[in-house]
Amino acid sequence: MSLKQLWEINKRVMKKTILILLLSTLISGSSYSQSIVDGVKYGGRIMYDMAVWGDSVMENAGTEFRRVRVFNSGKLYGNVKYKLQLDFAGGEVSFKDVWMELEELPFSGKLRVGHFKEPLRLEALTSSKYITFMERGLMASLSPERNTGAMYHLTSGNKFSLQSGVFREGDNFGDDKEATNNINITSRITYLVINNDKKLLHLGVNNSIRKNNKKIYKISSRAENHLGTKLIDVTFEDINESNLLGGEFAYVNSSFSLQGEYLQITLIGVTETKLSSYYTQLSYFLTGESRPYNSSLDGFGRVKPNNNYGNGGRGAIEVVARISQISLEKANMGQLNARTIGLNWYLNPNTRVMLNYVMGERIDLLGEVITENAAMMRVQLDF
Repeated sequence: MSLKQLWEINKRVMKKTILILLLSTLISGSSYSQSIVDGVKYGGRIMYDMAVWGDSVMENAGTEFRRVRVFNSGKLYGNVKYKLQLDFAGGEVSFKDVWMELEELPFSGKLRVGHFKEPLRLEALTSSKYITFMERGLMASLSPERNTGAMYHLTSGNKFSLQSGVFREGDNFGDDKEATNNINITSRITYLVINNDKKLLHLGVNNSIRKNNKKIYKISSRAENHLGTKLIDVTFEDINESNLLGGEFAYVNSSFSLQGEYLQITLIGVTETKLSSYYTQLSYFLTGESRPYNSSLDGFGRVKPNNNYGNGGRGAIEVVARISQISLEKANMGQLNARTIGLNWYLNPNTRVMLNYVMGERIDLLGEVITENAAMMRVQLDF
C-alpha cells in the first residue's frame, strides 16, 4: 500500500473520529453551554427495514438500517438557533441538518445558513419520522433534498409562508470546494386556507432554478423500495439550466387525509426537454387519530395515539394508499409507475411499525414492461 493510500485512509478515520468526539461533547454538555443555550434538545432515530422483492416471484430479500441519526439543537442568547444532526446509516458518517439561524429580522423573518433542506415540496420537508410511507414518492429522485446555502423565511398571520434561498450542491459534509458562479435559487410560497382542530387545507407552489459545474441533470430511481433495483438511471448532458416548478396540496378532515404534488422539470440545453412527476396519497386512522400539521417549513408532525399500546391500549392504526409516476415520455424514455398500499401501527408517539406493499413498473416507449413488486416492513423508534 502506497503512502498516499495510507494518508487517505488516515484522513477518513480522523474525520469520523473528530465527528464522534464532537457529537459526544455536545451530548454531554457543560455548565457554561447550559448558561447561554435555551431549549436544548438531544435525540435521534433508528429505522430498521426488511424487504422481499422481485417480478412475479419475490426472489430477493434484504435488510438495512435505513436511518441511524443523532441530533442536538437549541437557541443561543434568545435569538440564534442551531441544529446539528448526523447520520451513521451504512457505516458512514454524513451531515444532515447542520445549520445556524438568526431571528428577529425585518418582517419577522429568519435567516438560516448551513446544510439543510431546500424549501422545495411538502413531502420532502416533512421529516422521515413522520412521512406516511416507508419511502417518499417517486418524485423524490427529481428534486434535491439538502444542500449548503442560505435561506430567508417568514410566516405571516399563521396563514401565509415564504421561503427563499440560494444553494450550492455540496457533498455529504456540505462542502463545495470546486464552486463556480453556478448556484441554485429555490423558493416556495404556501397558504393555509383552513386550519382548525378538525380540518386543514394547505396549498403551495415552489420553484427551483438550478445550474451545476458538470452541466448534467441525473435521475436515478427505484420503485419506492430503497433495497430494490434502480429502474431508472439516466443522465441528461449539456444542460445549461434546469427549472423545477411544482404545486402541492394537503387536506385533513379528522381521521381522513389526502395529499398530492405535481412537479414539472424543464431542461435547457441545445434543445429544451420537459419531464414531469406526480403523486397522490390518502390515509385513514381506524382508531380516530388525525395527522397533525407542524408548519409550512416542517410539514406534518408526530402522531399521538389516543391510547398507547399496553395495559389494554392498542395504539393507533392507519391504512394508507398512494399512486406516483415519473414521466419521461417527452424525452422518449417512457415512464415509471408505483402503486403502494400500507398499514402503520403507532405503538406510542415515538414507536411505529410500518408495512408497505409496492407494485412498480417501468414502461418504455415500445411498450415493454419491467415489473418489480416489494413487500416491506420497518420498525422505527425516535427519541
